[in-house]
Amino acid sequence: MAPAGSYPALVAACESGADAIYIGLDFLSMRAGKRNFKVFDLDKIRVICNSYPRKPKIYVTLNTIVYDTEIKKLDNLLKKIKGKVDAVICWDFAVINLCRKYKIPFFISTQASVANSEAARFYKNLGAKRIVLARELNLKQIKEISKVKIDLEVFVHGAMCVSISGRCFTSQFLFNKSANRGECLHPCRRSYTIKDDSTGNELKLDNNRVMSAKDLCVLPFMEDLKKIGIKSFKIEGRNRDPRYVNTVVKVYRHAIDGKPNIKESMKKLDSVYNRGFSSGFYLGKPTPKDFSEVEHSAATVHKEFLGNVVHIYPKISVAILNIKKELKIGDNVMFIHNKLGVKDFEITEMEIEGKKIKKATKGSEVAIKVPFKLFNNAEVYKICTKMLE
Repeated sequence: MAPAGSYPALVAACESGADAIYIGLDFLSMRAGKRNFKVFDLDKIRVICNSYPRKPKIYVTLNTIVYDTEIKKLDNLLKKIKGKVDAVICWDFAVINLCRKYKIPFFISTQASVANSEAARFYKNLGAKRIVLARELNLKQIKEISKVKIDLEVFVHGAMCVSISGRCFTSQFLFNKSANRGECLHPCRRSYTIKDDSTGNELKLDNNRVMSAKDLCVLPFMEDLKKIGIKSFKIEGRNRDPRYVNTVVKVYRHAIDGKPNIKESMKKLDSVYNRGFSSGFYLGKPTPKDFSEVEHSAATVHKEFLGNVVHIYPKISVAILNIKKELKIGDNVMFIHNKLGVKDFEITEMEIEGKKIKKATKGSEVAIKVPFKLFNNAEVYKICTKMLE
């Protein structure tokens, strides 16, 4: 199951082999204030998904705490999306009850922290079609819960909360922004010092990012999860860009379908946003080595905005780019557009006003040959290798 926080990410997920995508709407989403879809987008999303061989399922997340003042709006929303989505991911009993009322399939979110067989059995009897297990379980515990005979879903890749999922109040306490309302400001990702108030001395720490967990990556032991019979492998990242979605989904698609070259696959995962990788709780409780030391991303490559496509000549496969940075032969460029998703290739030839050139300067309008269908106003980026500090 792949995250889709935008149309380009949605197309990237479908192109890369996702069996299902999960999206947020502009109400009761754990990514409040971020790029979410509207109800009227659902028909278009279905058309896009159905245009691919796998015809990915569409799941909507309504996985925050719900208050009385929101019940009427929630009721209206569920009536509108009935028949337009394949399931709702939730955990508040108000959402569960209304899904039952309108006969909308529902999955239990990881926010419910289902960590034992009895809880799984309870939600199964309630009518849940699937449970997204708590992230704090090891393989042995998951295998035991699988005996309940309900579809299980687990996270396999992406950011991890340093707290038990759904149980963190730090953002609420510090900034009045509740993580359980989708507003988390991620204070755990910040750098901290410990100061002695009496002397003013600061304690030296091995890592100032004492609460910033590395990203989850199960690729090295994916086969163990497959043997348990997990129904769905979930990738975190509705706020990630289409290149991230494209890369990660492709890697895990390959891992699900066969036995990938782990070393080569890890190189691909290293190339997109990450804070370093950890096995989470699957192989045992995390240790100090499972905490990140990077401020933002440890990705080996990054993208730099280059400009936009201003004109297309489809018959000769030529695009005109208005560039904001220098561009030269041999550069890798990436295109992002709602209809395209994400595509990239290496520049092998380019022209300005019919004259072949090897390098173009900032502000130029450059003609390049493109090996795929492109669209006007597509964003263009340079893919650059990250310099080691």
